[in-house]
Amino acid sequence: MRGDDGNAWMLAEAADLLQSVNRLGRQYLRVGPAAELLCWEPPVDMHQRNDELGVVVALPGVAPDCYTVALDHDTLVVRGERARGVSLVSGVIVHLEIPYGRFERRIRLPEGAYHIVDTQLEYGCLRLHLARTP
Repeated sequence: MRGDDGNAWMLAEAADLLQSVNRLGRQYLRVGPAAELLCWEPPVDMHQRNDELGVVVALPGVAPDCYTVALDHDTLVVRGERARGVSLVSGVIVHLEIPYGRFERRIRLPEGAYHIVDTQLEYGCLRLHLARTP
């Protein structure tokens, strides 16, 4: 992305680096409240339509029996563990971006009380359907 303006190129590079550091910090360096253990946070998408919420949590490689979902007042809590892949060869780590180990994501919900209608783990994504409780 190098152009005629060297300052614009440096600013773009700095923004990319800050974005990478932020992502790595979310994945690896968070101390979870559950047991004060280090854990990573999976990325989340949330969509709202009327009184319903759709939440997608990226959990690639997480087995269906290795996570839990709970509502804690106005917060959706997804936690579990992703085991290290068995297909990796032993030796020195050359590059590591996929987080392993304990994870926890606490998602603040929009105003109101909700209940979980449905959960599905498909293609490495946990899909949650929530509805506002009348």
